[in-house]
Amino acid sequence: MLVFDAAFIVCASSAVILSGLAKGGFAGVGALAMPIMVLGVPPLAAAAILLPILVVQDVVGVASFRKTWDRVALGAVIPGMACGVLFGYIFATQVSEVAVLAMVGAIASLFGARGLWRELYGGAMLPSSSPPWVGTIFGMASGFSSQIAHAGALPFHIWLIPRRLERDSFVGTSAIAFAFLNGIKVPAYAALGQFTTDNLTVSAFLLPLAFISTWWGVWLVRRTDAVRYYRIIYGLMILLGAKLMIDAIISKL
Repeated sequence: MLVFDAAFIVCASSAVILSGLAKGGFAGVGALAMPIMVLGVPPLAAAAILLPILVVQDVVGVASFRKTWDRVALGAVIPGMACGVLFGYIFATQVSEVAVLAMVGAIASLFGARGLWRELYGGAMLPSSSPPWVGTIFGMASGFSSQIAHAGALPFHIWLIPRRLERDSFVGTSAIAFAFLNGIKVPAYAALGQFTTDNLTVSAFLLPLAFISTWWGVWLVRRTDAVRYYRIIYGLMILLGAKLMIDAIISKL
């Protein structure tokens, strides 16, 4: 039985706002939603509460940027994401969540630091011309880390950011990719019996805030200069990568 105390309300509301900003376009910040949510409820309940909210927020994000997305990028990552989720489901009991968090966090921080340095001091960056199969590999890493440790956004964006898509195309591509990723996770959660009456009631209670925060994210992104937007994303990757590494270290203490 979930307890609706002040701590739970603060944690749940903060998690939903952060995930809404991420779905609205500030990629990666949603990685903080799950760690904050588990401060108020057990991890399995937190994941089950957040998943329906994420699906709804995905709908808002896709609707807002449905006309701006990159066909090549999506065609590369979506098959990889599906395989990654499957592998994560199969090998969940044999893989350390802590190790996944630490690895993803370290790579994301290094990538973000390198990207931010080049943005500030390295001059104009040319778009990456990596072949689609590279995107499929990163899609697999995204699906796998999402299934194991709810950290799928960072591997995906490590591949997508260097392609230097236009801001709205970047956001639209991310929105569609993660709508797909979260959608294919729903049957697994249902099969595991995680969508209890308590969990779904909390999800429904948080839905208005989910809509508002996502639209707010869309509003902010559309008023952010494209150059500044990429700098913000690199900065967020550094912070979020560091947060994942700290979480991994603390869990081992």
